[in-house]
Amino acid sequence: MIRVLFFGSFTDLVDSPDGIQLDSGNIHSVADIIASIAASNPALHREITAPQVMCAVNQEIVPASAAVSEGDEVAFLPPVTGG
Repeated sequence: MIRVLFFGSFTDLVDSPDGIQLDSGNIHSVADIIASIAASNPALHREITAPQVMCAVNQEIVPASAAVSEGDEVAFLPPVTGG
């Protein structure tokens, strides 16, 4: 399983505050996770594909092309705001 976490405003679009678990069988990259989310939650997909959104695999910022494997933790981080 791959654990997918969402932070900030993204949590409002996810049913579980603990994120989601995805079967790693068909997931090989962050892009695959994004595609999976598109199929199950279009509103969340629109938000996490915004250009300012960052993604981390095992707490390291990565591009959507980054590989993921069984046991990884993937997080989607909204743009930083405030002042």
